Amino acid sequence: MSGSRDPEILNIEEAARLLGVSVKTFNKVLHSQELPARKIGREWKFSRQALIDWVGSGRSGDFYREASRHQSDEGEDGVLKPQQRRESGAGDAAQPARDTESADRG
Repeated sequence: MSGSRDPEILNIEEAARLLGVSVKTFNKVLHSQELPARKIGREWKFSRQALIDWVGSGRSGDFYREASRHQSDEGEDGVLKPQQRRESGAGDAAQPARDTESADRG
């Protein structure tokens, strides 16, 4: 049951507080998972009940399956391995990386 102290529609700070995480962590989840949300103008809005239902519908096994898929991209220390360069040579030297700092100076 909701009282007058618990609004049904939350902004990002309230939604993060409801889930007990920082706004930074909440933003990461917002951009990487299917979180129930609407962007209205420049602000994200969240249904209190939809967030509670979303948390309740999650399964730890889903998280561990996702983590194990990405494990092959990581070294033993958990750091992502650099991508292997292609051996073909064709198109490898297409464009050098742009130095944005020096481009901004002049």
